[in-house]
Amino acid sequence: MLDMMKMMGKMKEVQARLKEAQDNLVNVRASAESGAGLVKATVNGRKQLVALDVDPSILKPDDKVLLQDLVVAAVNKAHDEAEVLAKEEIKKSTEGLLPNLPGMDLSNLMG
Repeated sequence: MLDMMKMMGKMKEVQARLKEAQDNLVNVRASAESGAGLVKATVNGRKQLVALDVDPSILKPDDKVLLQDLVVAAVNKAHDEAEVLAKEEIKKSTEGLLPNLPGMDLSNLMG
């Protein structure tokens, strides 16, 4: 019975750490670029676009399609990087709380 109580306490600690880690994901930043740096996008760990930089040389009406493609590519690359960083952040926050159980991956709980 005592072990069950310890386990329940540990689960509460895991929940608290996960919540804290999820809240901190807004501070995780990942940037990526496309078009050899013509477009740069930055997203946070919650996959929200927080910054976009477009080189003025491609701000011409006849380059609209190119600009759209470069923005999409940069944002998608930044999202991929943010996902990796967010999983690392969650893993760091919960490290050592639970035994290493095969198949138990808490990194997908990033919200």
